[in-house]
Amino acid sequence: MIASPPLPDEHSMARAAQIVCAGGLVAMPTETVYGLAADATNDTAVAGIFAAKGRPTFNPLISHVADMGMARKLGVFDAAAVALADAFWPGPLTLVLPRHAACPVSLLACAGLDTIAIRIPRHPVAHGLIERVGKPLAAPSANPSGAVSPTTADHVAAGLGTKVGMILDGGPCEIGLESTVVAVTDGTVRLLRPGSVTKSEIEAVAGKLAATADNEDVVSPGMLMSHYAPTSAVRLNAKGAGDNEALLAFGPHVPAHDGPMLNLSPAGDVVEAAANLFAMLRLLDGRAAQGIAVMPIPAHGVGEAINDRLARAAAPRPDAP
Repeated sequence: MIASPPLPDEHSMARAAQIVCAGGLVAMPTETVYGLAADATNDTAVAGIFAAKGRPTFNPLISHVADMGMARKLGVFDAAAVALADAFWPGPLTLVLPRHAACPVSLLACAGLDTIAIRIPRHPVAHGLIERVGKPLAAPSANPSGAVSPTTADHVAAGLGTKVGMILDGGPCEIGLESTVVAVTDGTVRLLRPGSVTKSEIEAVAGKLAATADNEDVVSPGMLMSHYAPTSAVRLNAKGAGDNEALLAFGPHVPAHDGPMLNLSPAGDVVEAAANLFAMLRLLDGRAAQGIAVMPIPAHGVGEAINDRLARAAAPRPDAP
């Protein structure tokens, strides 16, 4: 087992906070994936996130906060939202709530909507940076828009290079999958993006979830159909890989393949597969002429989120003929 690097020291954390306070960008680790953080109340800084990522401006950003006191200044919490926050914060759950009338977050970060996406991360580096800055941090995944999300500091460096002022290295991400996103608006609770906090866990706290329409507006990150996409074409539910394909396998029973191959979880563990998903897609990207063949992943638990990401990775690209 490879040991994680030591957490950034006080000098590095202070420098990162200075960069953010000056309107710059810092990549920070969270328990989900690495985030590209900026002062969420600074329009220019938020625009810098979109520019660095090449991100569509209609895709909202999550505002990361240190505690409920900061969260309540951004969004309107009803009883269901409070219950979910109490159950899962700090942690990998994002709540989309009505925007507070006095919310200081840039409208650009909310894509001009009257809702706001909020999360309290539990990673000590992310939490420490927010506390030092003293403001909410807008922090989408620290990668070019639509590309595979980064789960190590090296992934951030490879994808964004000099577009980020500083990378805080907190080692590999614990979960390796973006946060679950739940909307609590108009008296209803809806699952907008599956993640490691599962639908059944959410319903145990908030009751049965309302249906999400197929034509749901993009009110949270991860709702664009072609997203989380490697450069290579992705073929889902493959029983094997062709001669010119790489194989992303799952489980103990893997077909023979002479080309590039990685196994998300030889033991068939969906949690292990979730942690490996983005890193392995990245490693296989471009390794074979015809793209990446992906074996079926069970849709139970966090497997639902994995299949969601893979479906988006395999979706037709907006610039495809």
